[in-house]
Amino acid sequence: MDASRVPVLRTVAPLVAFACGAALVSGCSGAEPSAGQARAATRAALPLPGADLQSAYLKVIRDVLPSVVQIQAGDTLGSGVVYDGKGHIVTNAHVVGDRRTFGVTTASSEDPLTATLVYSYPEQDLAVLRLDRVPAGLKAARFGDSEKVQVGQIVLAMGSPLGLSSSVTQGIVSATGRTVSESRDGGGTGATIANMVQTSAAINPGNSGGALVGLDGQVIGIPTLAAADPELGGSAAPGIGFAIPASMVRTVAGQIIAHGRVTDSGRAALGITGRTFVDESFRPAGVAVVDVKAGSAADKAGIRPGDVVTGLGGTDITTVTSLSEALAADRPGRRTTVTFTRDGVTRTVDVTLGEQ
Repeated sequence: MDASRVPVLRTVAPLVAFACGAALVSGCSGAEPSAGQARAATRAALPLPGADLQSAYLKVIRDVLPSVVQIQAGDTLGSGVVYDGKGHIVTNAHVVGDRRTFGVTTASSEDPLTATLVYSYPEQDLAVLRLDRVPAGLKAARFGDSEKVQVGQIVLAMGSPLGLSSSVTQGIVSATGRTVSESRDGGGTGATIANMVQTSAAINPGNSGGALVGLDGQVIGIPTLAAADPELGGSAAPGIGFAIPASMVRTVAGQIIAHGRVTDSGRAALGITGRTFVDESFRPAGVAVVDVKAGSAADKAGIRPGDVVTGLGGTDITTVTSLSEALAADRPGRRTTVTFTRDGVTRTVDVTLGEQ
């Protein structure tokens, strides 16, 4: 199944409480160890296969987990990553919602610290907060180069799934370059995000905004979505999660910190408001143009309200989602074509894409 067509879930968790218990089991014997037991003990003391891998896991967790925080936004919980030493925290826009103040628990704070929203950019499902007071020892994460991420690469997902702070799961990079549309149900932003990293590491409610980390200790993405399996009633599909690539996180967060907003989205746009058009058989057949922004790419190309867009470049357009996905994979300023119908006649026009 094409991952871009898989329904996806937000991964922000309701604020819940957990009671945890531990049982200790011990055994003892006053007998001297047998020769076989002695040999087994000697073998256990030797380096085991995978010991180097385990050491790498432990080192990454020690290095990166202190940079992952828990964010409380009203009655929901999410995660965030310390972006710099000035107290900036990057997270998902759907974690912050419409709130402007938050409680943030860092690795070095026993009680939640207060933080204020700098800017939320729902179009890319990213947001930046700033701690009102920067605690001593706050450690910024290192963000990697998305171009170097490889399928099969071992990764660890760090965050606060279901309110369990400082949790770590492991998996691999399952795919790169996925374009995924987020559902608006339950408070999602409805963003269509290109070049996402697909991972088998468990991504659960509360992981949103946390860190997907390689064994070199660099953050390669921000876990954002988990796929939903329609056959399981829309519940999360195990082993299929998506993270916003680190390079996009740096681009968006850097602009927000420098300018207080996103000044160059890098996201292509036609400049229309549309709805999915269905044909006589009630099948999605294009995007009906409801409104055209003055001076936009569509306006300059002569597209008008009432037209039905059916193609962008070489991509067939059948729904608003498919148009969003096609635009997300493109760039502002690129010349392409738009195919549409008007009064039953199919037309194709050249267009220079604008910026969202």
